Amino acid sequence: MAHDTPLLTLLAAAFAAAWILGLVAQKLRLSPIVGYLLAGVVIGPHTPGFVGDAALASQLAEVGVVLLMFGVGLHFHLRDLIQVKGIAVPGALIQSGVATLLGLGLGLAEGWTVAQGLVLGMALSVASTVVLLRGLEEHDLVATPAGHAAIGWLIVEDILTVVVLVVIPALAGGASSGGLLTSLAISLAKLVALVALVFLIGSRALPRVLTLVARLRSRELFTLTVLALAVAIAVGAAYVFGASMALGAFLAGMVVGQSRVSHQAAADALPLRDAFAVLFFVSVGMLLDPSFLLREPLLLVAGLAIVLVGKPLAALAVTVLLGYSTRTGLVVALGLAQVGEFSFILGELARHHGLLGETGYSLLVACALVSISLNPFLFRWLDAIEGWLRRHPRLWRLLDARSARKRAAINARSAEAIAQETRPLAVIVGYGPVGQAVDRALRRSGTETVVIDLNMDTVAELEKSGQRALFGDASQPGLLQQAGVARASHLVITLPHSVNRAPLIAAARVLSPRCRIVVRARYLREHADLVQVGANVACFEEAEAAARLTELVMADLGLERAAASAEGDRVRQEALGQLELESNA
Repeated sequence: MAHDTPLLTLLAAAFAAAWILGLVAQKLRLSPIVGYLLAGVVIGPHTPGFVGDAALASQLAEVGVVLLMFGVGLHFHLRDLIQVKGIAVPGALIQSGVATLLGLGLGLAEGWTVAQGLVLGMALSVASTVVLLRGLEEHDLVATPAGHAAIGWLIVEDILTVVVLVVIPALAGGASSGGLLTSLAISLAKLVALVALVFLIGSRALPRVLTLVARLRSRELFTLTVLALAVAIAVGAAYVFGASMALGAFLAGMVVGQSRVSHQAAADALPLRDAFAVLFFVSVGMLLDPSFLLREPLLLVAGLAIVLVGKPLAALAVTVLLGYSTRTGLVVALGLAQVGEFSFILGELARHHGLLGETGYSLLVACALVSISLNPFLFRWLDAIEGWLRRHPRLWRLLDARSARKRAAINARSAEAIAQETRPLAVIVGYGPVGQAVDRALRRSGTETVVIDLNMDTVAELEKSGQRALFGDASQPGLLQQAGVARASHLVITLPHSVNRAPLIAAARVLSPRCRIVVRARYLREHADLVQVGANVACFEEAEAAARLTELVMADLGLERAAASAEGDRVRQEALGQLELESNA
């Protein structure tokens, strides 16, 4: 019988099913979360065969929620948000509002209450940070301005989720007694008291406790201390302040993240967090009745329309209206076209308070399964979607109008100075640490330089210092022409990622067949593609790292500096020589 299932049997079944289906999902290039959710369906009460104890799984899932939110708090830094606040804050607020209203409309159409519709919309508006980061990493977008904007957007959504976790109990109280405002005011007052207590007292006490335990050099005690703090604060937040355990764990993570041993705390908490997070997704999957897909196909299609159409279009519209590039808007839009783990946290809390019925929760889980499965494919279509938009000039101009005007206003002074200059110059794309070093060296040698960067603040600072700099995507021929590539002796591409690099090189080669194009690349396997589009010289991080590490090791073994350097050169030449052999094969 299901209610007689012991804890170990449940754990064995959950982990085994999650492991097998997680491997299958990974093999199919899907998120493992899809496999974990399907594992819950397999061992759930709505499918034949083994049936796990849903109540016990739910309790284990609570631990997963606590550790998940604790991990988010550990890695949450205000400075991450400040860097992209111009797009992340208004964008996340507007997009979440649009998705919430769409969810409300769907709920009202189904005959639900206003509160139920609002909760559904709020849950559908939240995307998964895990799924987003995977998509960005697979397409080398994490370090790009578009990637930073998408991550910042998700940070704001995480903050909104924390606020909603406070609102849901108040919404439930108001729905039953009519005193929503009073209930909400009391809940917010308790939240302020909780935050004040945790940050005023906890920010002083907790880091000291962790430091003292770390000095004992016992990993077991340190891990136990981290877990005790996370769980104790989470439970205290729930029972003393009436907040959710997830909120308490989030605040505990933020405080622990301020300590000097935060990296060790994260390293110790991550394995446990991942294990219990798997149980959380399995427990969610156990609640899905597969027959729901057959009973309510139109409801599912409507929910997916909100997630896969409504949210992305709202994000794209907000991004371009704020004056950011269409490329940035597409990255953000595709990254948000899914429903993630925090949606389940909201759904669980809403279900507990009677604000989301079984149909609504099944809809939420089904939308998550489908959208998470489709998201990797959507990211693969990024370049194709951008190419299609470019082939429709009217639509492209409409989307890129504000961004183009912003670029023109920012670049006006530098563009005019570059147009009047007749001396040869070098164009540097990207002004990170590598770009700055190259720029300083060229200027010391007497070579004029023009910097192209996608960070508006960087361009503004360079212009203030009297240096010529242009803001925008260097792959656009118009911007390269403004930068003077047609008469440049060198084009130096210092960006570590490969996004838009091939179009950039090709566009530069059309403007100037004589310009020497020097490229920074991560992997040796990129060599053939770079040569094909017109690059003259490439610096491969793999080869340089291998050469430098060889030099360091040889010097450490006692070789003279010249001999160690010669060994490093040999390693570099072997790597590059192998590329020549592969190219001629």
